[in-house]
Amino acid sequence: MSPYRPPYTLTPAMLNLVAEISEAIGRYSALAEQDLTPRLRRENRIRTIQASLAIENNTLTLEQVTAVIEGKRVLGHPREIQEVLNAFAAYEAMEDWTPGSEKDVLAAHALLMRGLVDEAGRYRSGGVGIYLGEQLVHMAPPANRVPTLMDDLLAWLDGSHEHPLVASCIFHYEFEFIHPFADGNGRMGRLWQTLILRSWKPLLAYLPVESVMRDRQGAYYQALAQADEQADAAPFIEFMLLALRDAIHEAAGTDQVTDQVAALLRALGTGERGSQELMQAMGLSHRPTFRDNYLNPALEAAWIERTQPGAPRSPTQRYRLTPKGQRWLKRHSGGHPG
Repeated sequence: MSPYRPPYTLTPAMLNLVAEISEAIGRYSALAEQDLTPRLRRENRIRTIQASLAIENNTLTLEQVTAVIEGKRVLGHPREIQEVLNAFAAYEAMEDWTPGSEKDVLAAHALLMRGLVDEAGRYRSGGVGIYLGEQLVHMAPPANRVPTLMDDLLAWLDGSHEHPLVASCIFHYEFEFIHPFADGNGRMGRLWQTLILRSWKPLLAYLPVESVMRDRQGAYYQALAQADEQADAAPFIEFMLLALRDAIHEAAGTDQVTDQVAALLRALGTGERGSQELMQAMGLSHRPTFRDNYLNPALEAAWIERTQPGAPRSPTQRYRLTPKGQRWLKRHSGGHPG
């Protein structure tokens, strides 16, 4: 019997993205040698965990996730706190795992879902589907087929000659299609794609691609559904390669900053300021101009964030730099954030 090959088509768009990402990784590697300190690696890992869990409806903020990982007391749902502790343990253990090993897949799931589900570290015993709200977007294969499907997929990954960027996306799609576990499939798929990429370029273990995926959640599920419909992983591969490209551009600081946004980042510095205070600091008096040309573009590109994200119109709303904004400011102020 010939070995299993997942259904996918390589497109010119994918090949162009692989070339673009490979080039961007070169720039990112050069930058990382001087900039990717242990502290920044840890910050990136925390961003990865917060974003991956937010996709699964975990409500803890970046600050709360950081506090949980630092062992501080956090007011939050015990399950959400447990999810953070498990995810951090799983990402930290990643260097001991091999992408094509079933034993490691099960060990990773056991760690990721410890204390959260009864079947942690075991394939599911019942049927499962992917829902978007009330709508069923994918019905996974029957439970009795899962061990064989996973054996086939891991054997394919182990022997694949595809570029690791493409192979990692194909694996991610196939894993979500099989949905081998009762719960935790989304976060496992994202973790395993990171592991595959890390095995190719260790630096990619600290690339917070999940942050990009969280911001494009609708498109993520749409790409999964489209790949299902076409019985071809191509739409999902293209979606994931775009997300990887954008995450690397962001990490390498090659995102474009307009003069207006740059002025806002400098005015904000390392503190927190309200909109009125920011306008005064920049000598602006016309609120719509400030909002349309400065504030909204900086928020949309995640250079800054609200201190009260749940109440955007709060009269006490203030703004601060995100880690991405802090890195930009550091690079553009002689190494001393203002």
